[in-house]
Amino acid sequence: MTNASGTLKNPLAGSDTAPLRAKSGWIVALGVVYLLAGFIALGSVVMATVASVLVVGVMMIIAGVAEVFSAFQIKSWGKFLLWVLLGGLYIIAGFVTFENPLLAAALLTLILGASLVASGIMRIILAFSMKRETPWIWVVLSGLITLLLGLLILARWPVSSLYILGLFLGIDLIMAGAGWIGLGFGLRRGR
Repeated sequence: MTNASGTLKNPLAGSDTAPLRAKSGWIVALGVVYLLAGFIALGSVVMATVASVLVVGVMMIIAGVAEVFSAFQIKSWGKFLLWVLLGGLYIIAGFVTFENPLLAAALLTLILGASLVASGIMRIILAFSMKRETPWIWVVLSGLITLLLGLLILARWPVSSLYILGLFLGIDLIMAGAGWIGLGFGLRRGR
């Protein structure tokens, strides 16, 4: 009984966070690295855009190679050829990304803007189909913000493709860094 009441007073007492608490300094250091990388990305959003596109290119090549290797596990010729074709297209797209990263950034930004517009519209439709007792206004607000962000990206496209991906990368790195730093300091307080 005392064990259960002690756990209720200190929720971290019996949890799996003990190994994390021992490494809280490293978690804070990781957060600082993320923050610095985020600020560097925001300092040069065009270079950050190119870097993020090149990472996408590397991932496409890796996925394509894996797809081709997976094709050899298929026993029927029709599926084998389809998998090889898909893998080859991934590999070609990855190399095209390296050949012209700004064109790839323009295409990725166009897809991102269109996806945000579609997502925003779907959230707004979903919100109005929800029951009035639920907090549907927050879903509408989320949908409107997403829709407006997508429209802003598309309205400035293709110029926006020079900086949008780098801007999003920088913001994401800063938010992740702040999260890691907050977790690290929270774990220190839990000691």
